[in-house]
Amino acid sequence: MKYTRLGHSGLDVSRVCLGCMSFGPATGVDGDWTIDEVASRSLIEKALELGINFFDTANAYAAGLSEEIIGRALTDMADRAEVVVATKVFFPMRGRARNSIGLSRKAIMTEVDNSLRRLGTDYIDLYQIHRFDERTPIEETMRALHDVVQSGKVRYIGASSMWAWQFSKAQYTAEINGWTKFISMQNQYSLLQREDEREMFPLCADQGVGSIPWSPLARGVLTRGWDESTDRSQNDGRLAERFEEGRDRPIVERVAEVAAGREVPMAHVALAWVAANPVVASPIIGATKVHHITDAVDSLELELTDDERAHLEEPYSRRAPSF
Repeated sequence: MKYTRLGHSGLDVSRVCLGCMSFGPATGVDGDWTIDEVASRSLIEKALELGINFFDTANAYAAGLSEEIIGRALTDMADRAEVVVATKVFFPMRGRARNSIGLSRKAIMTEVDNSLRRLGTDYIDLYQIHRFDERTPIEETMRALHDVVQSGKVRYIGASSMWAWQFSKAQYTAEINGWTKFISMQNQYSLLQREDEREMFPLCADQGVGSIPWSPLARGVLTRGWDESTDRSQNDGRLAERFEEGRDRPIVERVAEVAAGREVPMAHVALAWVAANPVVASPIIGATKVHHITDAVDSLELELTDDERAHLEEPYSRRAPSF
């Protein structure tokens, strides 16, 4: 396993992060493609065996059950001081209780304690805002995040999926008030979604923020032929929302071409392309099978040539960012 610092912080993370949205029953349009606790524990055990020390979840994943599964597994399998546990706050909890939604001081203070309880730990390594809250003054959000760091409940803070101007506003607000700043940006980035190359990545590079991209394999679309059917493709309601055959199939086909030429799985090529971006610290890979983890780790050994990268990138066309 390879490791890197997350942004300009001193936090060492593995170059692969295990995303844990697939742990526990799925809700809403995400569909019925997730796995139970027994299967989840086998994936966590394999990740630890391969040297992955970075685990990402959210309070909203499986209505909190994902956090519980991770907490129990890491308590049984790992030295807490040697793993990096990341979770998130923003989306509604407790049956959509009004003050569980967003990034108010009340929501943050309540939800951080709930996450700590479910994770079975005294602190969260990386506490992230899942989205930008347009209803709450940014000063209130950033002061609350600073206070949870000062309390010792959180070590570092990060953000996810927003416009670059919103992220810049949050960082500036923290800086002028002497509050804790974000060290990471969890944004969507893959060969099928590259819009953050325009503004967010240059901002992160300037601010010393590390990117930990979600969906680097485009919800699995970049791991198989366009016409190939899987449980995920049949049950994930967001696939039709985010990907279009006319626009995206040519890119998938080029991933297949490069993979065939290198005699590696398509996942290796797609992940190697993401990881080569100098702002990217650790792509977050979702897994429901052991080989999803081994493929991700093996991809660290693949270095694409300039010609291969150009071939993969050429069909891309501008599209709306996907938050």
